[in-house]
Amino acid sequence: MGEPTSIGLIGLGVISEQYLDTLREHPAVRIAAVADLRAERAAEVAASLDHARALSVDALLAADDIDVVVNLTIPAAHADIARAAIAAGKRVFGEKPLATTLDDAKQIVADAEAAGVEIGSAPDTVLGTGIQTARAAVESGLIGTPTAATATWVSAGHEHWHPNPDFYYREGGGPLFDMGPYYLTSLVHLLGPVVSVTGDVSRRRSERVIGSGPRAGESIAVEVDTHVTGTLRHASGALSTVTFSFDAAGSTASPIEVHGEAGSLAVPDPNNFDGVVRHLAPGARDWVELPPTAGYVAAGRGIGVIDMVRGGAKPDGAAGGGASSPGRASGAMALHVTEIMTALPLSAREGRRIVLETTALVPPLVPLTPVEVWRGFPARGAAG
Repeated sequence: MGEPTSIGLIGLGVISEQYLDTLREHPAVRIAAVADLRAERAAEVAASLDHARALSVDALLAADDIDVVVNLTIPAAHADIARAAIAAGKRVFGEKPLATTLDDAKQIVADAEAAGVEIGSAPDTVLGTGIQTARAAVESGLIGTPTAATATWVSAGHEHWHPNPDFYYREGGGPLFDMGPYYLTSLVHLLGPVVSVTGDVSRRRSERVIGSGPRAGESIAVEVDTHVTGTLRHASGALSTVTFSFDAAGSTASPIEVHGEAGSLAVPDPNNFDGVVRHLAPGARDWVELPPTAGYVAAGRGIGVIDMVRGGAKPDGAAGGGASSPGRASGAMALHVTEIMTALPLSAREGRRIVLETTALVPPLVPLTPVEVWRGFPARGAAG
């Protein structure tokens, strides 16, 4: 397997704990440095790791021994950190979204191509057994030619549980940029790239009231659309209908359903790595659970980093890295999903269908990979 790839983490908020669980003991990587705007937090995390040092953001970006920057900052900082890391000649894997605007997302990809470095992006949940098993079923012909899909995520809003929910109601937030990447990336994996988008949006309230924590009762401004819906036309001809909302109590709908001429699939929550895929055959009364047939078993956030440094998107699934063998959670996929997200409200504002400029290759299916294999023991490199 060779020497581990040296990585640095920037941004040590709540989501970083999940990345650390995946990365801290994996033989393919070595966490060499961590950085956060809170120096004490960086020092705390560094002390919990072997041979990692706490640095400022600028120092980490300049460090000669860092090969990959894992960008876990808030979305508003994603573009600046990614571009600075690329300018320093480093590969980047970032949390979703790739950027909060399409122009910034395009610039990240252009910078990476010009510098000859690889970028990857969450969500890497699509590499788990849930979405990958559903995709394997589609590709096997189980439901015949896919014709349509639905994706539904609704809630009453994060202010009901989050003590500091301000971000969710500012640029880069809202239900679309918060949850949309999970569902839209999954739809592209399942049905292929999107060629056009028709959308509509609404914003029912100009303020929200925080419901918990020390700021309970405080009002915050709503600066984004809180209900987004639309139709995506895939290059395959299939149509997906999507709904993302902070304006409803909940839904009993399957997170994603995929329909074909010979059956339907109920797909589990794409915010998770696993879950049960169910199949309904024409004329049948009962849905049948499908066993996992593809994906990283019991994976966690950060598996996309492992997949990237091991060159997971190589056609043969062999180990390797670099721009010539990107990971499955690629920057091109994240750029395409960013354009889908920005096209939905643009369509609503302009009252027309938006034809997309970007596309993305759907990466190779992840073979069913047991946790002990992808974690690197006892059979390191046995799967892509």
